[in-house]
Amino acid sequence: MNPKKAAITIPVQIVLFASIVLAGCTSGDKITNAEKLGFPAGKKVVLFHCDDAGMCSEANIAVRRYFESGDIQSAAVMVPCAYAEEIIEWAKTQNSPDIGIHLTLTSEWKNWRWGPVADSAKVPGLIDPAGKLWDDIPYVVMNASAGEVETEIRAQIEKVLAMGYTPTHIDTHMGTLYGSAEFLKVFLKIATEYNIPANAIDCTDTIKAEKFRKDGVPVTEEYFDIINQYTLPKLDDHSAVPDGSSYEDKRARLFALLDTLDPGLTYMIFHPSVETGNLKTITNKWQQRVWEARLFSDPMVKDYIRKNGIIITTWKEIMKRHEERISRN
Repeated sequence: MNPKKAAITIPVQIVLFASIVLAGCTSGDKITNAEKLGFPAGKKVVLFHCDDAGMCSEANIAVRRYFESGDIQSAAVMVPCAYAEEIIEWAKTQNSPDIGIHLTLTSEWKNWRWGPVADSAKVPGLIDPAGKLWDDIPYVVMNASAGEVETEIRAQIEKVLAMGYTPTHIDTHMGTLYGSAEFLKVFLKIATEYNIPANAIDCTDTIKAEKFRKDGVPVTEEYFDIINQYTLPKLDDHSAVPDGSSYEDKRARLFALLDTLDPGLTYMIFHPSVETGNLKTITNKWQQRVWEARLFSDPMVKDYIRKNGIIITTWKEIMKRHEERISRN
């Protein structure tokens, strides 16, 4: 197979993810999804979420420390990776942990790679010439069918279930499942079928919509319809902990980002890992990940969150509130 790659002129993760953010944008109802779930009106409700658990032992150690300290209580596992089973087996020893599946269709690092969970013969469009998952989103979009994507994400979910653990949510590594309308349909269909919530965003802020339009992001009726038909809980926004030039700068940038959040339910991701020589061979952004392993245990960060009245939630709480809402109606 000759790999094909899409021509994308602005950062692909921003375009692909923002296109989903815009999919639900309307100028009507201003009630946030947080309020629909019973959170207080006007409050910032943030789901701080550890991405990339299972990618390496360094990530697993950092996630376990956060859960054991109680400072962070939500994470997702990259099931195709070598250290995924380790963190899932640990999760089974915990009391109802909020750990989901970071559905993984890419293998982006040069020296630290993985292949699919499904039989390779069933998902040839997901596999690069080296026999691993593609290293970037456009390769997946241009080479893989929606059927292959469905086969692989089902295999990842079923592997975890077969280990005796039920994930609390599913999300998407690098935003790949937002890469096309067909991928999105599969993603949300699987979420609905398994009754496991996906990180689907319902944006009702036309100011945000216009900002993304200026960046060249298309808003299509197809995406709008897909999001509107999804019946599990939706998020109001998505963000990521910013990089910093020093730990203090990173912390200040986090505070600045939290200051700018609108009321509603925001999904904020970060990638904690402990520092090792191995981590430094995996990613040149290892320092950011090491800082993120201490950021939410920092007394200044915890004090900032408390003083600013930010409510911290988890997928488990979101689904509980959702099911209670359904039972009342």
